[in-house]
Amino acid sequence: MIRNERRSASAQRGSQRGLSLIEVLIAALILAIGLLGIAAMQAVTLRNSQSAFDRTQAVVLSYSLFDAMRANATAARANGYSLAKTCTVPSAGGTLVSRDQHLWLRSLKDTMGQSACGTISACVNNVCSVTVEWNDSRASDGNAAQTLTTTSRI
Repeated sequence: MIRNERRSASAQRGSQRGLSLIEVLIAALILAIGLLGIAAMQAVTLRNSQSAFDRTQAVVLSYSLFDAMRANATAARANGYSLAKTCTVPSAGGTLVSRDQHLWLRSLKDTMGQSACGTISACVNNVCSVTVEWNDSRASDGNAAQTLTTTSRI
């Protein structure tokens, strides 16, 4: 009697060998799908991190120009720094204003890419505005034309 129970137990184990292999394959498939999802989320995160970096750089470059304008406050208050939207780096010229504009736009192009453009609005009551435009199409749902306007008192 004991022998029959042993045979039936071993017979049951033999019939279940393939079932555990299918379970392992299904678990591996679920794991692979999960890992692909994590990889996709990582790619989106990297794109959006670059977009955030570009926006931060636009703010930093705007404030660097404001610092240059504060160092030359007389010219800034007389609207000497006013510059219509330009996407090309102007020549350095012989004045401090033209040199500051040249360095700012060159830094903008070097940091934000060749599609970056800048505008320096005329100062009204010692309040000036700087606008930076760049291509942000790499980000998730990114708009090809991003604009950041920063205003500061000189």
